[in-house]
Amino acid sequence: MFELDPRLKEDTIDFGSFLLCRVLLLNDCRYPWFILVPQRDALREIYQLSEADRRLFWDESNQLSLWMEHYFDFDKLNIAALGNVVSQLHLHHVGRTIGDPAWPDPVWGHSQAAPYLTEDIERLHQAIQTEFGCLLAGDK
Repeated sequence: MFELDPRLKEDTIDFGSFLLCRVLLLNDCRYPWFILVPQRDALREIYQLSEADRRLFWDESNQLSLWMEHYFDFDKLNIAALGNVVSQLHLHHVGRTIGDPAWPDPVWGHSQAAPYLTEDIERLHQAIQTEFGCLLAGDK
């Protein structure tokens, strides 16, 4: 049975699911930062996904990336599957802007997160539901 890593639960806001992945918003308003987590048990690496799930994983990543590019104003979208702290397979999508607090360095471990305001979470949730309403289910 799929269970989200406790660290991901603690650091993110759950925006629901695509067909394969949970869609999480990292609770740091300084960066548009979403995380996709395939809802499969005991995965640590992308190559552990079945062929069909791997195709769906990349398709969902692509859909999220295109929406982020349209919705947010950033200079570069960084996509990474790191597992040094959280070994559960997850894929970060981080919009970076020249001059953001960590620029040009990596965002990981840079500084304390700045949590979203409730109204900003609701605005983002509404925007992503508008775009992907037929794919997403669940509450923030």
